[in-house]
Amino acid sequence: MAALSSYGLPAESDRGSGIPLRLVRLSLADFRNYTQATLSLEARSVVLTGHNGSGKTNILEAVSMLAPGRGLRGAPFAELVRLQGDGGWAVSARLWRDGVEITLGTGQQVGAGGATSGRMVKIDGEQTGGPGTLGEYLQILWLIPAMDGMFTGPASERRRFLDRMVATFDSAHRTRLNAFDRAMRQRNRLLEMSERSDRYFAAIESQMAETGTAIAAARIETVDRLAGMAAGAVDGAFPNAVLALEGTLEAALRDMPAVDVEDDYARQLAAGRDRDRAAGRTLTGPHRADLLVRHGPKDMPAGLCSTGEQKALLIGLVLAHAKAVKEARAGLAPLLLLDEIAAHLDEPRREALFAEIERLGAQAWMTGTDPEVFLPLQEKAEFLTVAEGAITRVGNVAGRLHARQTRLS
Repeated sequence: MAALSSYGLPAESDRGSGIPLRLVRLSLADFRNYTQATLSLEARSVVLTGHNGSGKTNILEAVSMLAPGRGLRGAPFAELVRLQGDGGWAVSARLWRDGVEITLGTGQQVGAGGATSGRMVKIDGEQTGGPGTLGEYLQILWLIPAMDGMFTGPASERRRFLDRMVATFDSAHRTRLNAFDRAMRQRNRLLEMSERSDRYFAAIESQMAETGTAIAAARIETVDRLAGMAAGAVDGAFPNAVLALEGTLEAALRDMPAVDVEDDYARQLAAGRDRDRAAGRTLTGPHRADLLVRHGPKDMPAGLCSTGEQKALLIGLVLAHAKAVKEARAGLAPLLLLDEIAAHLDEPRREALFAEIERLGAQAWMTGTDPEVFLPLQEKAEFLTVAEGAITRVGNVAGRLHARQTRLS
């Protein structure tokens, strides 16, 4: 096993309370536009620059597949396959966690007749039960341009954002969400069939009440946890966000024991069958909740703030989440994937973001088209350029930029 210092990490005896988690190697095979790619890294943050469409975001997406779920794009696994590939794909990484080297791998294989396997996960070469296992080793948070409209978009986008945060603290949350969704689909089918028998509905509604109440309780706990962290956001750069949950179960849990809320929800489902039958769907439950966000200093709904203020609030929320994860994991900061993060930030906010990442002690993977905006990180991050599926390491970033500017002048 390699020494910690060979990756730029402090020796065990030299480390403070913050324990670094770092990817030190990343390999892709037939993933998006990459036939084969391997990055050997120095355990610092990573800056990926290149033209739009060169494959920068694909690298971040590959890293995000090392966590449970469908990654930062939420794409079907079939879309991850290289167009000229055989139908399979693979992502693997070597990381340092708690001073121990661990190898993670995930992907899909193509079998006889061209059939693809389910998503497989390996830890140190041994196949495991499923993607949920990855969350035991690695926490990954991301911020991508598609999230910029979250405060003005539908409530479903904010719920997904919240549920990803909940899952970093509660590994069973995704299982509950899937169980509730399956039960609700079954109930909706019964409603569509004009079924009237209590016997068919009772078991399904009991399961919905149990899992739905647990989902709402986990969301409340996470929002309360984040509220404390968000209150410490950097004034001016990333103002604090005031968070609240809107939903029938969430409101009830603030005033009643969970067991009473569960019973009451089951009664609401039974009493609301005719209403839901007319609507063609279930109208009450955690699938209708919303995350409400306000700009703290202005006391204004986030959706009414300027585009720049919304971006600052969103970055502040992600940083608050990262701090909460670090606190919950005994000083182990998560990886941060920040796609096109500097595109709409002015210089003071960029520098504030870089300073927050350094204070957090996280390995951040950042992309952009212009390496110049990342110059404050030239001694703290590795710079790589991406072009048509090829990745090249950049040395002496400032010198190269100066030479380019001299040629242009």
